[in-house]
Amino acid sequence: MVQQDFGYRTIQITGRESYIVSLPKEWVLSTGLKKGSQVIFRSLEDSSLLLVPREALEKGGEMKKSKQKESVFQITHKDNPQSISRRIISLYAISADQIHIKFKEGEITSEQKISIKNTVRMLLGSEVTADLPNGIDIQILIDHPAFPIDQAIRRMLAIAKSMDDEIVLAFRNFDEKLAHDIIASDDEIDRLNLYVIRQLKSGIERNLFKEMGFSSPKEFLGYRIVTKNIENIGDNAVGTAMSILSLRKLIDDQTLNINQQIDEEVYSSVLKVHAFVHNLIEESLKALFKKDYYHADEIISEFATTGIQLEKDAMISLLSKKIDPNVAFILRLILSNSRNMLEYARDIAEVTLNRTVEDINKP
Repeated sequence: MVQQDFGYRTIQITGRESYIVSLPKEWVLSTGLKKGSQVIFRSLEDSSLLLVPREALEKGGEMKKSKQKESVFQITHKDNPQSISRRIISLYAISADQIHIKFKEGEITSEQKISIKNTVRMLLGSEVTADLPNGIDIQILIDHPAFPIDQAIRRMLAIAKSMDDEIVLAFRNFDEKLAHDIIASDDEIDRLNLYVIRQLKSGIERNLFKEMGFSSPKEFLGYRIVTKNIENIGDNAVGTAMSILSLRKLIDDQTLNINQQIDEEVYSSVLKVHAFVHNLIEESLKALFKKDYYHADEIISEFATTGIQLEKDAMISLLSKKIDPNVAFILRLILSNSRNMLEYARDIAEVTLNRTVEDINKP
């Protein structure tokens, strides 16, 4: 196709704060694109953006279309339901497209079947396509173009930060309902984390690092560190929520009596650390996605100065007051969560340094 100039087009923003631009009708028609067609975006060194129809890449042999990866395993009515669930999750994580579970000795137990179906519901983009007397078939229907890794990680962080915010609120009144909501939210982080692991492994196997926005396969490892850190934020929040529930039960059973109000000075210092940490980890993720070495470097400097000092000030404030030991225990857990998030922000920033240092050192 001869090079053409289609003129300038204005970037617009949708209600969900997504930037959009219309495609030239002549180009769409000439390439045979239609509603539902997929295109691949590539950022070039001169800051221009290359837009290529997926079909054109596949026809040209640049993007190898691999056949679906199928996995089969057999079970009997004696197999542990949790063990079956773990095997399905492992197969999903190593990027199986179809999973066939065969019943070796006739019917399986209702407990096993419930466990299988609950596991499938937990796996993003998966569904049972056949439920027969001699087996169950599972199909994974989602792929990277439909739900990019960066988008999944952003969603993971949004949920993790919300859980951490709710911990501070739940602690205020030992709110049982809010604590349960925090624990339930962790399932969504786990679903997204497994999806990201699956996509990273699939990208390595199929050599799709460029299509996934990476400059080299080694960046997959860095992203795995990032998702593990975000998953840990959720796990830390769940641990604190469970401690709040335990105290709530002791209070309700009148085994424990806490009449003391939360010291506002201490609470304020904890909130100050909390707000700073949330902002820092958000910025670390922005630096990662923008491949901004200098921003990541600034984040590490802030960790070593402002972050550590705020944490020390909050701990000194806590230790200087006469506070009920049970209340102090929860406050220390919240501060510990914040300290962990500081470490995670630094780790994510270091991943950005490692993936971009060669670029900034180019002559």
